[in-house]
Amino acid sequence: MAKKVRVGVLFGGRSGEHEVSLVSAASVLRALDPAKYDVIPIGITKQGRWVLPQALAQGNRPALKEASLTHSDLRRAFDHSAAVVLPAEPSQGTLIPAASTESPSQPFHLDVVFPVLHGTFGEDGTVQGLLELADIPYVGAGVLGSAVGMDKDVQKRLFRQAGLPVADYLAVRRQEWDTNRKAVLRAVRRLRLPVFVKPANLGSSVGISKVSRWAALPEAMEHAFEFDKKVLVEQGITGREVEVSVLGNEEPKASLPGEVIPAREFYDYTAKYLEESTRFVVPAKLTPRQTRRFQELAVAAFRATECEGMARVDFLLSRRSGKIYISELNTIPGFTAISMYPKLWQASGLSYSELVDRLIELALERHREKSRRRFSVELPRQRGGVMKE
Repeated sequence: MAKKVRVGVLFGGRSGEHEVSLVSAASVLRALDPAKYDVIPIGITKQGRWVLPQALAQGNRPALKEASLTHSDLRRAFDHSAAVVLPAEPSQGTLIPAASTESPSQPFHLDVVFPVLHGTFGEDGTVQGLLELADIPYVGAGVLGSAVGMDKDVQKRLFRQAGLPVADYLAVRRQEWDTNRKAVLRAVRRLRLPVFVKPANLGSSVGISKVSRWAALPEAMEHAFEFDKKVLVEQGITGREVEVSVLGNEEPKASLPGEVIPAREFYDYTAKYLEESTRFVVPAKLTPRQTRRFQELAVAAFRATECEGMARVDFLLSRRSGKIYISELNTIPGFTAISMYPKLWQASGLSYSELVDRLIELALERHREKSRRRFSVELPRQRGGVMKE
């Protein structure tokens, strides 16, 4: 029998999207075929500690019953866990016990890591950088693509440079807001109401507000600044919300588009995760020409931001003009069984479990390709203090 691939599923995180990560991770863990994979669930607490469930750390398998696993099980796993660290050393690739905790019976070597982390310290390139230093293959975008995908301001600048359609917006830093608020308010008024105010470096609609009266703008700005030092004020576009999933490395492919129809005024955190009234139309009711255009733009956005592995690209289709605008790109989209990223691939002919398999394959393929590169160069010998040519 072929050796199982040991997959470390990384979830939780020091982020405002910690709870969302648990929901996504439970779905991924349930989808991983135990006949193919040796699964290691790795939690990151809200304080940033890496932990293994206690039973797993002591060598008892299986530690979790993946078939019936829920996000509540993962939350409880934090209560009975052993702290571990991942050394940033390419010769290791192994989780080892933290010095201050009881030692596990054995270290855990990882063949590949599946980060199911949303938001800061997980989706922004930080964890990806650690995995690069440790020389461990991982699912999803690399350091650059992850960092760009997290910063919606830089992301939009790259979209514009690539000639992709983006609605008008203004990026405001906390220092500008604190020292010259009147100038910021004047600049924002160049946009038309309504506008959307959101943290530049967060997802899952955390900290976002729709502003329909200018008098409400200061409160919305203060709310967004609670989550980030940079805030975006975006021109509101009245229209349809369309999403496309992208999958691949050098030759990315786009799924069929899907449409989000929130029951609330807009697709906020409550509509995404706390209510079941939001409707999803998959595939979206579009003309063949519109479908092709959404797919082309999704792949173009993926390439413009140096993405790899996966991403979900969100669009707005103006009801007035019929123009398509790229709203944002997410490098680690929601991954629950009912999330749009897997739903769109299912509608395109790829099941949830097949999608997880393919993402792991892409991670291993990218790592093999990277291993072909040279990372050192021998300098010519020197003669008499002068480099010999």
